[in-house]
Amino acid sequence: MQYPILNLESVRCVKSFSTSHPVALLLYYIVVMMVTIFFIHPIVLLVSFLGSMTLAITLKPWKQIRKDLQFYLIIFLIVVFTNPLFVHEGKTVLFEINQYPITLEAFLYGVFIAFMLIAIINWSKLYSDMMTTDKFVYVFGKTIPKLSLILTMALRLIPLFIKQIKKISMTQRTFSVYPGNSIKHRIRRGIQTFHIIITWSLENSVTQADAMKARGYGLEKRTNFAVFRWSFRDTIICFITVSLFLVVLYFNGRGDLMFQYYPLFEWSVLSKTNAFVWLTVSLLMLLPSLLEVKEQIKWKFVQSKM
Repeated sequence: MQYPILNLESVRCVKSFSTSHPVALLLYYIVVMMVTIFFIHPIVLLVSFLGSMTLAITLKPWKQIRKDLQFYLIIFLIVVFTNPLFVHEGKTVLFEINQYPITLEAFLYGVFIAFMLIAIINWSKLYSDMMTTDKFVYVFGKTIPKLSLILTMALRLIPLFIKQIKKISMTQRTFSVYPGNSIKHRIRRGIQTFHIIITWSLENSVTQADAMKARGYGLEKRTNFAVFRWSFRDTIICFITVSLFLVVLYFNGRGDLMFQYYPLFEWSVLSKTNAFVWLTVSLLMLLPSLLEVKEQIKWKFVQSKM
């Protein structure tokens, strides 16, 4: 009897940040989003952007990273070059357009706000990849079961529709329903696809309602099974996250994270920022990336010993 050979390259280490307990994941993303949104210090925004991109690089293939970078570059250019056109505050005037001053401060503010927007988008995408539907229902299923179910179904609706539309389009191309590429054929193909997707959604809603009723949704004594178990590693992650967040709040209370872009960009304040502020914010934003890299190095070491 022959046994299949184990392909070590196809085995991925399971101890990574994405496999942490859903509560630990949710806590970390809430803290990161709060720090990124409410603290507009250049250090915080820049490190948050770098932290999100580092985590994305460790988790996603390069093809997807390159596609995301192209999209982020468009957002960056739009924000950076439109902010000075609408905001004319600042003392350092670079030039004038129709007697409206274009200031260095407005340009720099646009740069760091662009970093903030890109970081928020990237963190949100990483959150949706890690915080799957079953994890979301596990966290909020007992406290707000109906709302969690509605939110889960709503968040799942658009990706499901897009996937189904792609299937319909591929089927139409396979059977050459509308072989032409003219405007007339595109309109007819779009109308036919819309008609099919509406019919499919109605049928799917009825089927899903029957399946949920058969599985006992809405019953008071219905129990839920979950594969998530709290571990000591999750305790460490939550402790580090809360501790770093409290340190950030402490520095903000001291005024170390207060920064003014107008009327003059405070270069001196930025250069005199306490190095411990850099360290704290960097550890907070790079925490999942450090865990991912640690586990990958550990897995490579185990592979080398086999």
